[in-house]
Amino acid sequence: MLALAGCVQPALAPNINAATARVLDRLGIELFEESRAGCCGAVRFHLSDHTAARDDMRRNIDAWWPHVEAGIEAIVVTASGCGVQIRDYGHVLADDAVYAEKAAKISALCRDPAEILAAEQEQLLSRLAATRQARGKLAFHSPCTLQHGLKIRGVVEELLAAAGYTVVPVADGHLCCGSAGTYALLQPELSRRLRDNKLAALMAGSPLVIATANIGCLTHLQAGSVLPVRHWIELVDVALP
Repeated sequence: MLALAGCVQPALAPNINAATARVLDRLGIELFEESRAGCCGAVRFHLSDHTAARDDMRRNIDAWWPHVEAGIEAIVVTASGCGVQIRDYGHVLADDAVYAEKAAKISALCRDPAEILAAEQEQLLSRLAATRQARGKLAFHSPCTLQHGLKIRGVVEELLAAAGYTVVPVADGHLCCGSAGTYALLQPELSRRLRDNKLAALMAGSPLVIATANIGCLTHLQAGSVLPVRHWIELVDVALP
């Protein structure tokens, strides 16, 4: 399977893709990156620079296409915000005579790690059970892009519980943390207010760690949190033998 490195995550949290590769390797899945790919296009798209965003998409399609032709099974995107954008390639480039068909194929191959692990659930749960231990309380912030964009709900929480964490309930879990791509930069006052509300909800259950599924949410929450904020795949990686 091919992995998107992205533009922000390699600099701020390079262990996320490394942890994903280790987890998938234990399940017999090889994960690799294509160095010619870059930003998924979401940042420019959020800023209404749609022309440049489409150029980002076309560059990624060109970089990935030889691997698609070689038969990769999926494109794994560990940041749910990027995942939503790549799932939309087929729609955004639908009128592009050169790229429409390729874009639709790329969108169809895009997978969040939660979808990959859910498909390998039997083997994964067996491995987690072999070294299961109580790892304390955890609060999970489901990014808007994960639960509303990708429509993935409850999967990560089940995986973390299987890894030995006690996943505490979080009030108003459907609400945004305030990151929202470039929103945290362009609307700092509202963004911080949303973050304060979200952190209060996350910490109400006295967790030892906060987990999430998107680099934007992770860095935004960590900036206001005394607790460590991790990508959930990193926690599964630690729990696996």
